[in-house]
Amino acid sequence: METIDKKVLEEDQKIALSSKMQIEKLSNRLHQFRSSQIKIKVEENGDFITIPTNAIALLIDILSNMSEGKSITVIPSNSVLTTQQAAEILNVSRPHVVKLLEQKIIPFKKVGSHRRVLLKDILKYQDQQKILQEENLRFHTEQAQKLDLDYE
Repeated sequence: METIDKKVLEEDQKIALSSKMQIEKLSNRLHQFRSSQIKIKVEENGDFITIPTNAIALLIDILSNMSEGKSITVIPSNSVLTTQQAAEILNVSRPHVVKLLEQKIIPFKKVGSHRRVLLKDILKYQDQQKILQEENLRFHTEQAQKLDLDYE
């Protein structure tokens, strides 16, 4: 798992934001061409780089995070993670992840005495938790409104 932990400089944040906005505009126009690739010209030396059109969305996400000063981790979708890596993705403790695995909330396999988790299963759990949080927030907001607790 490759992580870029270097602090994103303020100047780089500004460049990333500008680049992200330009690529988003380009992305909106690319749909009409229906090409599977795009060529990007490097102004400094005139070289062209060909990238898959599908990579544009990922590039926009990377630039968006950089523009906010966040570090970035890129993980292949078929990756097998340790419990520590899973905990870092979920932003919880490793013992909490182990508990979720042992309760069969998240599937896992044992390799010797070590637990291994698929990235797709961690992301699925994360999405389920986000949906549950939104439902709970909506429920509590409705309850507060019914009880006239100054929520509108």
